[in-house]
Amino acid sequence: MRYQSLLNFTFLLFVTAHLWAKPIVVCESCEVKSISEGIERAIDFDTLIVKKGTYKEYNILVDKPLTLIGEGYPIIDGEKKGEIIRVVSDGVTIDGFFIINVGTSYTTDYAAIRVVKSENFLIQNVVLEKLFFGIYLEKSNYGKVYHNKIIGDAKDEYNSGNGIQLWYSHHVEVSNNIVQGARDGIYLEFSDNIIIDNNKSTGNLRYGLHFMFSDDDVYSNNLFENNGAGVAVMFSKGIIMKGNTFRKNWGTASFGVLLKEINDAEISNNTFEENTIGIHIEGSNRINYKGNNFINNGWGIKVLGACYA
Repeated sequence: MRYQSLLNFTFLLFVTAHLWAKPIVVCESCEVKSISEGIERAIDFDTLIVKKGTYKEYNILVDKPLTLIGEGYPIIDGEKKGEIIRVVSDGVTIDGFFIINVGTSYTTDYAAIRVVKSENFLIQNVVLEKLFFGIYLEKSNYGKVYHNKIIGDAKDEYNSGNGIQLWYSHHVEVSNNIVQGARDGIYLEFSDNIIIDNNKSTGNLRYGLHFMFSDDDVYSNNLFENNGAGVAVMFSKGIIMKGNTFRKNWGTASFGVLLKEINDAEISNNTFEENTIGIHIEGSNRINYKGNNFINNGWGIKVLGACYA
């Protein structure tokens, strides 16, 4: 009993000390001058307040549950040397940064922010420019990518990356983001139970949205405009696409949306306006099309073989 009481008292002291702990402040004139140093000094569940300024850092490793908050949108400049932030811990929040100059590589997918094998993460209010890949989620679940602005300058597919990419990640919400000038605006592969809502994916080199082998996902109220080939939906099932706008996706091989080997899905209340083809369908079965609006497309709907009700 005495031993248990001692344990309880020790735990109470720990919790009390943590509640009264001050955030770690990072700035040029502070004791802690770099984000990496702040993370190294922090203990689990601490908050780092990064003051306005320019921080020339890359390979920043977040390996413990932390909240990183930028005040006045501090700039993290990777100087094109490599990846900028890598998260490898559960319970991480990144909020309010301007991140530029991600490195470019033909062998490594450098990202402005990469989340690896982590859960319960939040990335919000981040502006990314001069990037290779923007936000890259790798085998990471139960997180949110919210209200970010990702501006790329992709010229060729071989030396550009995607704005937001999910790979083997599940139960993630991607909402209220602006993505433009990337290879694919939003890309998913082997990622199930994803919500893609109220994003604007425009002017991307290849697709506004591109996903493969990703089941039971919901895409709603998004704008996909003026992308190289529109939106590609491939090899997936249980998809709901509702209330989206597919606009001005023109070209000899372009479309509003391509459905290729999609089964048991719903395509409803979407607007297809001024696309070469509104909906291009190949080998897709048991799709419920209802309430869609087609305006000034070359073809409204183009159906190829192996499509059944």
